[in-house]
Amino acid sequence: MTGTIKATAVIAAAGSGERLGAGGPKAFVPLAGRPMIEWSIEAMRAAASITEIVVASPPGHTHDLGGDDLAVVAGGDTRSESVARAMEEVDSELVVVHDAARPLVTSALVDAVLEDLAGEPDCGAVVAATPVSDTIKQIARGREVDSTLDRSALWAAQTPQAFRSSVLREALGSTGLLRQATDEAMLIERLGGMVLLHEAPADNIKVTTPLDLRLAEMLLAER
Repeated sequence: MTGTIKATAVIAAAGSGERLGAGGPKAFVPLAGRPMIEWSIEAMRAAASITEIVVASPPGHTHDLGGDDLAVVAGGDTRSESVARAMEEVDSELVVVHDAARPLVTSALVDAVLEDLAGEPDCGAVVAATPVSDTIKQIARGREVDSTLDRSALWAAQTPQAFRSSVLREALGSTGLLRQATDEAMLIERLGGMVLLHEAPADNIKVTTPLDLRLAEMLLAER
């Protein structure tokens, strides 16, 4: 089915990189010899289902990227605001949203979440995710443990996340949670939409700290 799916990729790349100590936007931090964002762009270009790419770039960096298949918009103050701005450039029925901070994404994973979505007509979104392996404690106040959650039912949401464009636009425009939302699937859930998970490989890590950056360097070197 992948060959018949046509979608736009939105790359959220407006993060400040403060926790990384980058001294500038995280998306442009050097990683294995190139700006971090270029690894995600390369994966999207290699995906059979992706025909266009829209990048929500840090303000002031919209001219730092280029390509005939690449549109660049200035990102917003929050992640979901950046995605909302990028969606103004999307004409396709399906869209996949990805964080530039996950540079080890593969074209196979991008195609897989889109194929899952296309195969479920009632589904609004498909999210790459991994089962939680740690024991998770929920706190009531301070550091006091209130309960231990059943990890068999817990998954860590990642990106890429595939959406029906109409459903994502409705979610972005119909909720006041844009500033609090840590991913767009959360907005779909709040509107009662169906969200499915697709298990991601273990190396689809998010680069947040200097340690994550070193790990990503090693994993890319192994490729």
